[in-house]
Amino acid sequence: MYRERKSEKKRCFPPCIFFEKPVKLRGSKRRGILRLWILPLEVGVPRCGHRRSFTLFCRNFVVVNRNLILGLDSNEENWDTQVDAALNGAIIEETDWGGQEVVGNQILEGRVVRIENGYVIIDVGHKSEGTIPLNEWDEDEEQPKSGDVIKVLVEEQDEEQIGEEIRGMLSLSKKKAAKIEAWDNMMKSVKEGDPVTGRVTRKIKGGLLVDIGVPVFLPASQVDVRRPNDIGEYIDKEIHCKVLKIDEARRNIVVSRRAMIEDERAEKKTALLNQLHEGEIRKGTIKNIAEFGAFIDLGGIDGLLHITDMSWGRINNPSEMVKIDQELEVVILGIDRDREKISLGLKQKTMSPWASVEEKYPVNARITGTVVNVMTYGAFIKLEEGIEGLVHISEMSWTKRISHPNEILTVGEEIEVIVLGINKEKQEISLGIKQTQDNPWEHVDDRYPIGKEVVGTVRNLTNYGAFIEIEEGIDGLLHVSDMSWVRKITHPNEVVQKGQQITCQVLSADKKNRRIALGLKQLAEDPWERRIPDKYQANQLVKGIVTKITNFGVFISLEEDLEGLLHISELANHKVENPEEVVKVGDEIEVKILRVDPEERKIGLSRKRAEWSEEQEAEAAEAEGSFGNLPPEQLKGGIGDSSGPLFKAPTPTEEESEE
Repeated sequence: MYRERKSEKKRCFPPCIFFEKPVKLRGSKRRGILRLWILPLEVGVPRCGHRRSFTLFCRNFVVVNRNLILGLDSNEENWDTQVDAALNGAIIEETDWGGQEVVGNQILEGRVVRIENGYVIIDVGHKSEGTIPLNEWDEDEEQPKSGDVIKVLVEEQDEEQIGEEIRGMLSLSKKKAAKIEAWDNMMKSVKEGDPVTGRVTRKIKGGLLVDIGVPVFLPASQVDVRRPNDIGEYIDKEIHCKVLKIDEARRNIVVSRRAMIEDERAEKKTALLNQLHEGEIRKGTIKNIAEFGAFIDLGGIDGLLHITDMSWGRINNPSEMVKIDQELEVVILGIDRDREKISLGLKQKTMSPWASVEEKYPVNARITGTVVNVMTYGAFIKLEEGIEGLVHISEMSWTKRISHPNEILTVGEEIEVIVLGINKEKQEISLGIKQTQDNPWEHVDDRYPIGKEVVGTVRNLTNYGAFIEIEEGIDGLLHVSDMSWVRKITHPNEVVQKGQQITCQVLSADKKNRRIALGLKQLAEDPWERRIPDKYQANQLVKGIVTKITNFGVFISLEEDLEGLLHISELANHKVENPEEVVKVGDEIEVKILRVDPEERKIGLSRKRAEWSEEQEAEAAEAEGSFGNLPPEQLKGGIGDSSGPLFKAPTPTEEESEE
């Protein structure tokens, strides 16, 4: 049933009369309204949003009899008949009205209809129109004009529904359509591992954005073989990369410039390794500097120029000789093709100063040099550029004890040295400072003859003696056995102290081994020669203090630094198992001297015989056969060690001669 309606939206349509009838569009699930517009002849097509409704349902309308339409009677009862006649007998339900459904995220070709209020109106066909903001065209881009055909992306449909009628405009995007199309084209032409070229557009978190037709991500770790300090320096530069990963679902591509460089270098490296030969000179560029040397790019492979191969002279840091990006010629010293390592040399381009070192610096030559380095073990002396010698700490002074070379030498100081030896193969020169002076040990036997008394200072103490400095750098040894005639010395600190000044006697001087033996006890007469034998005689009763108790007897102090041995068999008339049962340390007891032996420096004592009468002595002497029953190892006493007997049992011949 056709109904007559009058348009009330004057902003969209001029005053008009139209007929409408609900219809189902063939080829579509959507339903629409068939409208027949009755317009004045001078009025054009409706504008604004209702143009879409007009276009959607009327553009492919069947050809009608215009005169019949214009002559439609306003009588509503005759409208159906008159409209059917105007349609030339076409059946409305079977008529193809277009109306193909337009879905979102679809790329279509559209034609520019007009530009209005900052928007470009696009006819995308299918009885549909949409708008694109005019700012999607860049300033330097050709602006759109009516009739231009462009590709657009359907983003969404801005619709208004009144009953079963749908009215509205499509939201379109030219830029997004171009991006999607570019991505689809890129997917057809690029795969993982392919090389691509693009321009770096900007720096983003974690890397760079590169335009290769579509924006792709270049991680900071993949910018170069060695990560640069600032990746921003690549912005607006054209770079070559390799596609590492493609994520079609997220429309994301990751590229690597580093992988491209490594691939190129690998190809160049293989070719270059086959070309290089030891001894040839190649030009390269400094790529990196370390403390131990510099890495040089030879055109596809890096070689190491070690700091020791930069100059024949001393270098503290490679940066003193080379700079990054500097080009220079180097000599190929060695090639390890398996490990792909190349050692380079710079100093090898000139003749080594060590070639004629033996002629320039013969052994025993006196030369002048400059101290360039001081170590704990010695000092390095620069003789000329590229030649240095070592003065060991032991070759610095004949007599002075040097803890560290910096006590007598400073860097930059000029000194005279003597060449001691040359090792041309190892490029080593031994030098000496003390050899420039007379050796005081050469005349030590003349200056310190045997028997001469000298005054010195105790410099050091050891378990076996004390070192006495008798002049600067010359020490003599005072052994413990030469400290006292009568006292047993366990450690030198019992007699002397470090830093003490004492007088000694020269016992011997060994120029060859640089040794001087000194004695302290030799300054006085040996008491065992006269005083002790005169003062202490056999069968004499004396008193003494118990100083030490052993399992074989007791030591008795007779005077300062003089002891005698009271054997366990001479403690009492009965058998004694433990000497401590009879005497204690510190006890003063009376003993009888059995014998004094000046040769062995020992005195034998007896406690039990101190109480005997002359008759008992005679009986004991007769019974024992003048000590014949005593084993020699038990006859001990005196001072010193206890390795020997106190005295030897007299032989019959000795007894007869004594009588």
